[in-house]
Amino acid sequence: MQLAAVSEDQTRNAWAPLLEMLREGPAVDEYPGLEPLDTFVSLPKGRIEFVTSAATSREGNRPVFCVLDQTEEWRPSNGGVKLAATLRRNLGKTNGSSIESPNAYLPGEGSVAEDSAEYWKRIVEGRAKDDGLLYDHREADAGTDMANRESLLAGLRYVYGDSADVAGGWVDLERIAAEVWDPATHPQDARRFYLNQITHASDSWISQPEWAGVAAPAKVVGPGEEIVLGFDGSRRRSKGVTDATALVGCRVSDGHLFAIGVWEQPDGPFGEDWQVPTLEVLSTIEDAFKTYRVVGMYADPAKWESHIAALEAKYGRRLKVKATLQHPMEWWMTGGRSNLIVRALEKFRSSVVDGELTHDGSSVLTRHVLNARRRESRSGIQIAKEHPDSPRKIDAAIAAVLAWQCRVDALAKGLGKKKSAKAGRVVVLR
Repeated sequence: MQLAAVSEDQTRNAWAPLLEMLREGPAVDEYPGLEPLDTFVSLPKGRIEFVTSAATSREGNRPVFCVLDQTEEWRPSNGGVKLAATLRRNLGKTNGSSIESPNAYLPGEGSVAEDSAEYWKRIVEGRAKDDGLLYDHREADAGTDMANRESLLAGLRYVYGDSADVAGGWVDLERIAAEVWDPATHPQDARRFYLNQITHASDSWISQPEWAGVAAPAKVVGPGEEIVLGFDGSRRRSKGVTDATALVGCRVSDGHLFAIGVWEQPDGPFGEDWQVPTLEVLSTIEDAFKTYRVVGMYADPAKWESHIAALEAKYGRRLKVKATLQHPMEWWMTGGRSNLIVRALEKFRSSVVDGELTHDGSSVLTRHVLNARRRESRSGIQIAKEHPDSPRKIDAAIAAVLAWQCRVDALAKGLGKKKSAKAGRVVVLR
């Protein structure tokens, strides 16, 4: 059995109490042959040892159980990602298992903890071929107000659970609250280390607490309701991971966003030579027009010009919200429209921060929104992937922005207003 970390000091945070429990507890008397030494523990069969990324090689070991401690710090730069891969390969030889014990990771660092969370998301979305991962993350509610004592203590009580002093544990929550309120504590660090919230990278467009704060998965958009659509499409790339294609709806009356369809290249060999299923995408759009009362659709037509033109010819007359008279659906997110793009992005972000919109909690929509990074331009803030070849896509976020812009324009035309219960037919008598 191996206890692993990226540095010896980090490993000893768990190694020292392990030795103390084995030496001072009943284990020595109950297990003949158990010998807790400073650098390893001798067992009747086998041993417990600690390992770090500084080790020359762990390849070929045959552990049956590994503890990967503080994997939010296991990054490519310090050898942590390579160490995790080696340990897991070794465990596969013995049908062994491992457990990670991280704090909340920082998105965008490429840590082992972040990779494990992404793997869990793929399982939830049905995109993983194997589901052999138990993921247990205890995070304070996104609405936790760190400036409000009652709200903060409630969040801390939930996160610390049985270890909180109010539950008979050893953690003084008032002392933790004092650390949160210390002016030297950065708010993002407070959320990450004390509330266990996965916040955001330094250049994130929207933070995880902001987005989670407007989630409303209980809301349902029913057939026949008045909605608008946002669409962002892609085609096969010659290299790298193909961008996703996304269709997002937004109810006009209350601004509730919901993912209708997101098509992404599968991971690994299953994604080789993958292309966006064009006919399936178009069929989903057709179904949306049949199911809901679609009053507008904004689409970035890049690489989908002919398909968008065909949709305009078929549905353009019935749309009450139009991008232009000539092209009612075309809403370019590229080209010489930077001022319009910046304003649309700012409207969307402000609506999230101010709680003016809600979303269905879709894991794929959430992932794409949180993947978006801020990028400065002459016109203002725009968004992009962390780097051009990144496999972390943002296409569903773009589709959501387009749907929201279409909804804003729909409201400007007087759509989405609830009809008065008293309204009825007018009869004129002569």
